[in-house]
Amino acid sequence: MTAEHDRLEERQGTWKQWGPYLAERAWGTVREDYSEGGNAWEYFSHDHARSRAFRWSEDGLGAISDDEQFLCLGFAFWNGRDPILKERIFGLTGNEGNHGEDAKEYWYYLDSTPTHSWMRWRYLYPQAEFPYERLVAENRARGKHDPEFELIDTGVFDDDRYFEITADYAKAAADDWCIELRVHNAGPEPAAIHALPTLWFRNTWSWGHDDRRPQIVQTADGALTATHHAVGTMTLVGATDTGGRGLPLFCENESNGALLWGNAPGERAAKDGINDHVLHGASSINADGVGTKASLWFEGEVAAGGTLTIRLRLSPNGAGIDDTWHATMAARAAEADEFYAELTPAVRSAEDAMIMRQALAGMLWSKQWFHYDVARWLDGDPALPPPPESRKHGRNSGWRHLNNSQIISMPDTWEYPWFAAWDLAFHCVALAHVDAEFAKEQLILVCREWYMHPNGQLPAYEWAFGDVNPPVHAWAALRVFEIDGGTDHEFLERIMHKLLINFTWWVNRKDAQDNNVFEGGFLGLDNIGPIDRSAQLPVAGHLEQSDGTAWMAMYCLDLLEMSLVLANHDQSYEDVATKFFEHFTYIADATYARGLWDEHDGFFYDVLQADEGWRVPLKVRSMVGLLPLVATTTLGTKTLENLPDFAARSRWFAANKPELARHVTRMHTRAEGTGQLLSIVSPEQLDRVLAYLLDETEFLSPHGVRALSAVHREHPFTLDLVGMQYTVDYEPGESTSGLFGGNSNWRGPVWFPVNFLMIEALRRFGRLFGEDRLVECPTGSGVKMTLTQVADDLSERLISLFRDDASGRRPCFGDTERMQSDPRWHDNLLFHEYFHGDTGTGLGASHQTGWTGLVADLIIRS
Repeated sequence: MTAEHDRLEERQGTWKQWGPYLAERAWGTVREDYSEGGNAWEYFSHDHARSRAFRWSEDGLGAISDDEQFLCLGFAFWNGRDPILKERIFGLTGNEGNHGEDAKEYWYYLDSTPTHSWMRWRYLYPQAEFPYERLVAENRARGKHDPEFELIDTGVFDDDRYFEITADYAKAAADDWCIELRVHNAGPEPAAIHALPTLWFRNTWSWGHDDRRPQIVQTADGALTATHHAVGTMTLVGATDTGGRGLPLFCENESNGALLWGNAPGERAAKDGINDHVLHGASSINADGVGTKASLWFEGEVAAGGTLTIRLRLSPNGAGIDDTWHATMAARAAEADEFYAELTPAVRSAEDAMIMRQALAGMLWSKQWFHYDVARWLDGDPALPPPPESRKHGRNSGWRHLNNSQIISMPDTWEYPWFAAWDLAFHCVALAHVDAEFAKEQLILVCREWYMHPNGQLPAYEWAFGDVNPPVHAWAALRVFEIDGGTDHEFLERIMHKLLINFTWWVNRKDAQDNNVFEGGFLGLDNIGPIDRSAQLPVAGHLEQSDGTAWMAMYCLDLLEMSLVLANHDQSYEDVATKFFEHFTYIADATYARGLWDEHDGFFYDVLQADEGWRVPLKVRSMVGLLPLVATTTLGTKTLENLPDFAARSRWFAANKPELARHVTRMHTRAEGTGQLLSIVSPEQLDRVLAYLLDETEFLSPHGVRALSAVHREHPFTLDLVGMQYTVDYEPGESTSGLFGGNSNWRGPVWFPVNFLMIEALRRFGRLFGEDRLVECPTGSGVKMTLTQVADDLSERLISLFRDDASGRRPCFGDTERMQSDPRWHDNLLFHEYFHGDTGTGLGASHQTGWTGLVADLIIRS
């Protein structure tokens, strides 16, 4: 047990009361959108963000807050050239980027313990004027076939003319923060910098619900003291390492109505008052030294290669930069090293340990306070004009019950600063290694009555809570249960009761023909097929989905496994296990009865079923056809011996329903005993599907499994239907079209979540067959491996995305030479949304640590 483990064990303690709970972006979100047409990006823009109060949450650079985001602390910077203070990350909206929304800055989450007792954040800030307009114009001029124009492409980092800004955070107590901010001049000449540690309250008083106004005041020694009815009193003190003090500046966290809407000027300085004062010398601050937003203004010139160091302390007792500050910084850094050293397998290299640690740091920094009361958002606030009438029947209008106000694991702090149901499940598997209680709480939270729809559907994400995400929560709950030691049966029972409701929703709503074949929209795979699966089909009929059916078969097996675990403590769960055992067989049988398996090709496909009676298999070799592999589990002899009622029912079912039982009565005996395979894919079919998966000309890339076979590069799939032609071709990188309204691409890149599920499935097959079943890996190589060895090989390919190759280059950095060759950049890792199917270059959201953070699990479970 390390010191950090001790803090985690303080179940009634408050070590998590404060943390990095602000997103890097609150503008451009659905919550802040009160437009008539639902134009979230345009309604609340980046340009508005510095002048307009947020209604639902706050954002900031490297920012921290309490767990209800009442009081926030973040940073602002100015290089003396920019047109605005740098208070938040800039990026392009979904309509501006040639491949969708995209952050255009470089920042990194380098470290964090699960209680946030220690954290490290880094930001790279150009010394030249930030090229806001050029980034927008250049990307707007580029098409889908062009690469994105990034900040580094503008030349602002040339000759190392930038500041490397690093913030270390250490808690002396649960609510006592010691912070060191280091502004390093990487350039060849002295450069001026303005650094403004900023304290502010989330605006809770302008909406007509609570008129209590907190305040920040200046103390006699130049500190900032903030008082709030819920948080109490917190004081921020700060000084440079040479004893220099920051100048206190005050304004209000309120909108500048005169600037934004032509209102009469307010009596107090608005949210952008500090910005205007620092940049232009305007009299736009509160002269009385009181406000709801305040900064300590440090300015100076930093020598070439030199560093400006600012030491801060935010505490309830006004503690200063004393010996306890220095002792805390040293102790928490050492304790973090101890915590992660214990977590890292001895067989792993120092580089793997770094990859694991930064992956988990990104996930822990991505914990956000998420606030969204849909009914209030739809109806509007008493102090503001009512929203447009169209909102009552528009986005999320069917989710009035949803009322979120908790710390939630987000996919990405800038591109996806809102929870996503299936992303969250994968997050929890990795997070369970460092904070199993938090992982369990997250899985239960999204199933609670103020999240789950009364009809049993889980909310997808704020852009459309009613979209359908893959049902992976039962799988995640089992994995978290196992990682936590396999003893918390209360957790397993709680979540199972909720998931039974959700399973019933799936059966009632997504099996339209009542034939155990499922059609669930895009099911997370966006544009992978020839037809938009979330829209009306071009012909009267329905799409019978191989992946939808596989997801539901997997759901059955996960609930079966959960039931069997619980049945060892409560015999009544044997009945539930039997239900899912039998339901799985119906789904498995329907997969073949409805023609989703193509015997000639040896692969699974979607099938378009027309109301007129004709059927067309959509012969695209994609992840859709690989996902049936994940609907697999095994039952050992000991399990059946311990649960005689379940075993007896299984034997009866095998004897009396042989046409169904063929999917579950496959037995295999080896030295370790006899096992029973429950799988959509038979052992013989497994070999045929794996021949595709492990073929380097098809799915297998140097860095994982592609979402679409590379065979479609030269041989696109084309469907001619009612005078229209629908085509799927291999795209290893970003999507070259805005197909189906999305900006992500499943037509070739490597995606971590489905790769992870493939690895898990192969491990399950491997546990049953051991060395009795060998396959060629790669296909055609002549090299034979067990299925467990294949799983290990795939795992190593994924980890290799972040490792130095033989020439010292990380595949995830692609052709960005500075990241490959500059030591200051090379070990700052990003965990992208997906990866180029040929080169491994990171693509999409650059901080999608959520599911890409699964690399930490792959490293830990060596």
